[in-house]
Amino acid sequence: MTDFQAVADRVEIEALRGELTDAAMMRDYDRLASLFTHDGAVRIPHIGAEAVSREGIRTGISRMQALLDFFVQTTHPGMIKLDGDTASGRAYICELIRFRDGRSELNYAIYHDRYRRTADGWKFAERVYEVRYLDRSPLAGSAPRAETAPRAETAPDAESAPDAESAPDAETAPC
Repeated sequence: MTDFQAVADRVEIEALRGELTDAAMMRDYDRLASLFTHDGAVRIPHIGAEAVSREGIRTGISRMQALLDFFVQTTHPGMIKLDGDTASGRAYICELIRFRDGRSELNYAIYHDRYRRTADGWKFAERVYEVRYLDRSPLAGSAPRAETAPRAETAPDAESAPDAESAPDAETAPC
């Protein structure tokens, strides 16, 4: 394998990890399942959950997210070790979750991944979720509701944009 191929493989695997987070956040379960090999698996040992096969993964994530009021996941790059047409790696995860019954979770976790190159590119062969920190304190914030969220098609124009004096500065602006 050339150095260029190794770089390309790493970029494709990193994109795969990002696309999975996007599919989960957008509740696109068909797309999420398609990111796994046909015999792929997701294991979440701390809650005793396991899904094997694309259909099993699709069904499992659909059932799990049906319990949620909202779900926010960010994926941070971790290591990738290439070995021909297979690879292993870790991705670092932060999740904010509010269940429909009012419970909340903030967790930091690691996905321990195995990847396989297929005719359609790199896919997950297995993901094992290891929680490193779990906080079940009630979350202070909430998800905006459709009636209070800004409408996507309404872009601010120059006249309605805040002027420099009323715009928040870096010290008071959120995130």
